[in-house]
Amino acid sequence: MKTRRDRPVADLLGAPFAVISATIGGLALMGVAVLLIDPLREAVNAALHGDTAGVRQSIRDLGVGGPLIVLGLCLVHAVLFYPAEIVDAAAGFVYGFWPGLALVAVGWMLNAWAAYAIGHSLAHPVLQRLLGPKRFQRAEAMVARGGVMLLLTVRLIPIVPFSLISYAAGAARVPAWRYTWTTFVGYLPITALATYLGSQLEELHPTPPLVIGSIAFLLLLLLAFRWLSRAMAADDATTSEDVAS
Repeated sequence: MKTRRDRPVADLLGAPFAVISATIGGLALMGVAVLLIDPLREAVNAALHGDTAGVRQSIRDLGVGGPLIVLGLCLVHAVLFYPAEIVDAAAGFVYGFWPGLALVAVGWMLNAWAAYAIGHSLAHPVLQRLLGPKRFQRAEAMVARGGVMLLLTVRLIPIVPFSLISYAAGAARVPAWRYTWTTFVGYLPITALATYLGSQLEELHPTPPLVIGSIAFLLLLLLAFRWLSRAMAADDATTSEDVAS
């Protein structure tokens, strides 16, 4: 019998070869775009030299291409996880708070619908291979019975991957409307915070109340995540006892 360590890498990661290929291809295309498109190349060069004003101007010189890149980065997150707050802060830095917030709000909702569709139709066997059948079934059951409060809470936690929650919600058949509005409302605070900090990047100092308040807010979110993790662990233990009895 093959152990988990003996399985092919693609199977262990729970990702079909086509998804891996598409991700690598997308990254390669982004690299080619940086090399061939002058404003992008200038933006990268300015970033390497610490020229924040040059980065902003180079991205703005892309015209409509700049917002399309931001939307594309949001969609890529559906298969390639990275800190989503990086995109939020970059959008705020380049376009300002309100335009940047509107842009990433659209981008993350597109991501949410795409990942929900993956979880609803394609990702069920993939997640079973990744998490194990029993663990995956418990995750589905948790999301299904957690209701609105759980969906709102997990969106507030910055270290919980955005797309993973979308997969679980799609696989658990959470109603589309409930999923949509809880995603938007739950993710808006952390998105607005990251976008605002990005918009104020050049003027920020470590002592103003905004920075201190932001750090305190993030600490509260991390404490909430710890509480949620303990609650889920206790719920899993109770479920296991019920099954055993």
